[in-house]
Amino acid sequence: MKLVKAIIKPEKLPDVKKELAKENIIGMTVYDVHGCGQQKGYTEEYRGVVHEVNLLRKVVIEIVVEDALVNKMVDAIIKGARTGKIGDGKIFVLNVDESIKIRTKEKGEKALKG
Repeated sequence: MKLVKAIIKPEKLPDVKKELAKENIIGMTVYDVHGCGQQKGYTEEYRGVVHEVNLLRKVVIEIVVEDALVNKMVDAIIKGARTGKIGDGKIFVLNVDESIKIRTKEKGEKALKG
């Protein structure tokens, strides 16, 4: 099993969800974060004072899947999130040693179903 963690622009989340749904991948955890990378932020003026904003709003999507689905998932995320500009995001794929469904105590890939 793998944990796929994608950091994307918030406005691209609906597109990514749509692409994942095409691959029958609907279960996910999503949360808002702030961070910086190559974009380095921007400046804005408020009441005559210039503020440097270097932590930009992003969304993290986390999904645990069977190894066989990783490539389809990564391709779907790229298709939904890519604009071709700096700040499109990153995808990380990590190993998952164990998965346990609390309700049924099922383990491994069985815990990922339903």
